[in-house]
Amino acid sequence: MHLVQNECYHIYNRGNNKQVIFFNSNNYLFFIKKIREQLSPCAEILCYCLMPNHFHIIVRANEKTVTERISFGGKPMQEFAYRAGILLSSYSQAINRQNNTTGSLFQQKTKAKILSEQIEGKQESYLENCFFYVHNNPFEAGLVNKLNEWQ
Repeated sequence: MHLVQNECYHIYNRGNNKQVIFFNSNNYLFFIKKIREQLSPCAEILCYCLMPNHFHIIVRANEKTVTERISFGGKPMQEFAYRAGILLSSYSQAINRQNNTTGSLFQQKTKAKILSEQIEGKQESYLENCFFYVHNNPFEAGLVNKLNEWQ
């Protein structure tokens, strides 16, 4: 994951083998707390949606986002990627303790799709479309009948 300052990104990942990653309402709240602790200090969180087996976060990269740091094994990586790794690792550890399980909770690669690209050569805003997609995800998945029913 390599981000560019002042660009917006759609960050997403899902459960390993499409498994559930949020088992109860406290899990959702804990993940939001982790987003605030890990990602908010280094990127502007524009919106998010947590689904039973995946999540979406739209962020705007800033100077802190792209700052290089030494990570595990001495390799340089950007602050955002480092903190996203901590978020997913600490959440996974908490869920494994809660469920008395072991192993990976998330798929290996968290995706970061830049949102400034044009769609099929048009000037249409991928950012605007992505906001709509993220916010409508629970409805489109059939989890609610009305968007305001999804917490």
